[in-house]
This record gives sequence, structure tokens and C-alpha cells, in this order.
Amino acid sequence: MSHSPSATITARIRTLALAGVASLSLAACASVPGANIPPGSPITQAEAQQGAEYHQQFVQEFGGEMTGPHAQYVQQIGQNIAVQSGLAQNRNAFDVTLLNSSVNNAFAVPGGYVYATRQLVNLMNNEAELAAVLGHEVGHVAARHSARRQAAAQRNQLGGAAIAILSNILLGDSTAGNLLSRGALQGAQALTLSYSRDQELEADGLGVQYLKSAGYDPHAMATLLQSLAAQNQLDAQLQGRDDATIPEWASTHPDPASRIQNALQLAGSTTGVVNRETFMSRIDGMIYGDDPEQGVIEGRQFIHPELGFTFTAPQGYYMVNSTRAVSVNGDGGRAQLTTAPYQNNLDTYVRQVFASLSDQQQIQPQGVQRTTVNGLPAAYGTARVNNGQQQVDVTVFAYEFSPSQAYHFISITPAGQSGTFNSLYNSMRRISATEAQNVVPRRVDVVTAGGGDSIASLARRMAYPDAQVERFRVLNGLFGNAEVVPGQQYKIVVRSN
Repeated sequence: MSHSPSATITARIRTLALAGVASLSLAACASVPGANIPPGSPITQAEAQQGAEYHQQFVQEFGGEMTGPHAQYVQQIGQNIAVQSGLAQNRNAFDVTLLNSSVNNAFAVPGGYVYATRQLVNLMNNEAELAAVLGHEVGHVAARHSARRQAAAQRNQLGGAAIAILSNILLGDSTAGNLLSRGALQGAQALTLSYSRDQELEADGLGVQYLKSAGYDPHAMATLLQSLAAQNQLDAQLQGRDDATIPEWASTHPDPASRIQNALQLAGSTTGVVNRETFMSRIDGMIYGDDPEQGVIEGRQFIHPELGFTFTAPQGYYMVNSTRAVSVNGDGGRAQLTTAPYQNNLDTYVRQVFASLSDQQQIQPQGVQRTTVNGLPAAYGTARVNNGQQQVDVTVFAYEFSPSQAYHFISITPAGQSGTFNSLYNSMRRISATEAQNVVPRRVDVVTAGGGDSIASLARRMAYPDAQVERFRVLNGLFGNAEVVPGQQYKIVVRSN
């Protein structure tokens, strides 16, 4: 959750839900740039203009742009692989951005704009894998996949689809549930979530082609996909989920196992450089996981040292932190903490949040109740809503932190079960200066394995209380019977001093 809430961050459910729709419909009232351009053709002026127009929106959706040596390295590799596509002859025609996000993600948009999150870069184990993920995304642009999706959506009356998407996210399915299940899925990410199986495989193929032409080992595409699948499966286990067999970065992409085999076949017997040691030295020290400036998740606790509060998710629920909201997810319902403009009146604030939830049906709470939670003035209300399949309860629970700043949870549960999140609501509190100072980021520390080192010995140095071996294996791409090799470099995650 961003460290700079203001009146400009409306952060309503409607805004969050439609952010992705907005990017799908960049040209809903006009022709779509690139839709009729042959794959592989150079970037057009219209595409460049479109990418530039939305660049800052995408950056803001994913925590902001990182600068410094880590970002410069990613930019260099991204430009070198992107120029292999033929979209432009000058590598400087591509704008490659390293995003300050703890989500594994990468995407590219028309106009030569390529993005990767630091969390995804940290998952890589060599430069060839970094080039592979960036090359895959450039492949989508070269094949004009996004433009073709936009054109198809325009033909299928995207406006109506937007309403349906909003209804689905807000009102959930028969188990109360798609609300916020992706943790405030936002604009830029939506550009990569609806590619067809054929489009994904085509982008893999183009990425492998770019790797070969750049002199990299094309097998890096397969090892990259393997690491992504393993990381997402580990995340699912740590969060108590059993529904995450596909990488978050590729959550509607084809089955990763089939993609791995396809990538291996495409690579064939071709070899090339991987630049492992160079890569390791260039990512050493990069922040890993949540950035304290955006708040951090520690087990079931969320703590934001800059905004000065903390809360705890109910037992059995897991959290996802995004730039504009924190979502709390579980089988019994979904909740999200965010903020909206506040003018020193909690009752009005709660009613305005309800009013902002839908353009199609007026949602009003049965009443607004006042209370105090750990010294914070609070107000809440619940509305019973029919989602077309069943009755569900939508609750808004707001807290006043100052006359000009409030935060609120929005939750959705099956009818009659709005009390599911009572422990969550009652856990919100301010934190002390000492608590805030104790929140420090984790970082990647590249170490060299000694003669007596093993996976177990290096894993014990991971700054986590649980699953140290599993985390170490996935972070370093050590699958099956793989062991550490003395003299080789590996990544561990440590606390910053």
C-alpha cells in the first residue's frame, strides 16, 4: 500500500476494478493502434504515443520506478533483447523500467515500453533468464497481441463487459467470492492477463528467437518458467492455498508444464551464454519482498511504518499488498484496506464509499454505527446485496486517523456472515515510533558456497522463520536432487542493517 495517500488516490473498489478495464479500452472510441499492422513491423508513431500516454499510469500502479545501478542493469539487458525484435533499430527506442513491486510480474505495451518488477528479477538466476522474460513480453508487442485484444474487445462492446467485470469483482460468485481475490488487480497488469494460449506460446517462441539472436542460451526460457511455477506453488503453500499451480505472473497463461516442454523444444540443441556471475553481482543488495515504504506483511500481520498503523488477518486468511490497497483473502470472504478523500466526517465517508461501489445499483448500508477501536474513532455499515445467485453482505469499516485522513476496509461475505472479519476490524491500531523503526527491508545477499556448505547450511541464513530450505531452493532454481556447488554463487535473503 502506497506511502503517499491523498485526495488524488480515490482507491474505491470501482476505481480498482475498472482500472484494468480502462487499459483494455485505451481506444474504445477510435481505431486501435497496431491492430492491423503485420507482426514484427516497426513501432508506429501512434503506438509510441499510446505507450507514452499511459506510461506513468502503469508505473504508479506497480509501486513506482526504481533508479540506480539495479535499474540501469535491467534497462541495459531489456534494450539489448528488445532490439532483436525488429520493432526499432535503435536500442534507445525502448523504455525499460524496473518497478518497485513485490509481485512477480513483467509486461510490455505498444510503443516500446517494457516493465519488470524487482521481485521477478530477484527470482532469476542468470542474465539469460532476465533476457528471456523481457523478450517474452516484447514478443507480445511485436505480435501486436494487445492491439488485437483491444480491437476484439471493442467489437464485443467493451462497455458492457466493463459492467460485467465490475459486478463480478464487487459482488462475487456463489461462494462470495471473486471480490479482491487478486489483491487489487490494476491497470498495467490487466494487459497481460487475457492473452490466448496461442498468443502465449507465440510470445514464448519469439522470446526464444530473440535469445538466440542475442547470443544467449535459449534454454533460459524453460528454466525461467520452471522457477515461476515453483515460486507460485511455494506462495500457495505458505498462504494455505491449494489453487496456485500457475505463476501469478502468468495467471491465465497456458499450463506451465506444457510451456516448459514447448520452450525446451524451441531451444533445441542451441547453446549460448547465461552470464550467471555478472547477473548475481548486478542484483546483489536489491530489496526483496515488501518495501517498508509501502507497508510489509509479516505472517498474518500488516504493518506500515510510514503511515503508522498495523492490523492482523484472521487465522486461515492470507494477505496481498499492492500499491493502493491490501487485500485479505480466504474461503469465508474477501476484504481490502484502502483509503479515499476524507473531510472529517466518518458517517459521510462510509456512505460515500458505499455509493462509489457501483454505477448500476445503489448500494446503501442498513445504517452507520459509531465505535472506537484501540483509541481510533471508527464507523461501519453493512449492506445486503443480491449478486444474481445469492445474497451477500458488503461491509465498510472506516477509521479516522486525523481530520483529513481515514482508512477503510471493504469486505464481502455470504449473507449473515459479516462477522467473519470482526477480529480484523478490531485489530487496527496505531504503532509506536519504536515499532516503526524496527521495520526494515529484506535484501538479496549474494554469497559464495564454501566447501562445507549445503542447501541446509545456506538456507539457515535466510531471514524467514519458516520454510527456509524451500525458499532457498526456489530462489536459486535448485530443483529435484540439485545441491549447492562449492565456489558457486547463491542468493540468500537477509535483513538490512
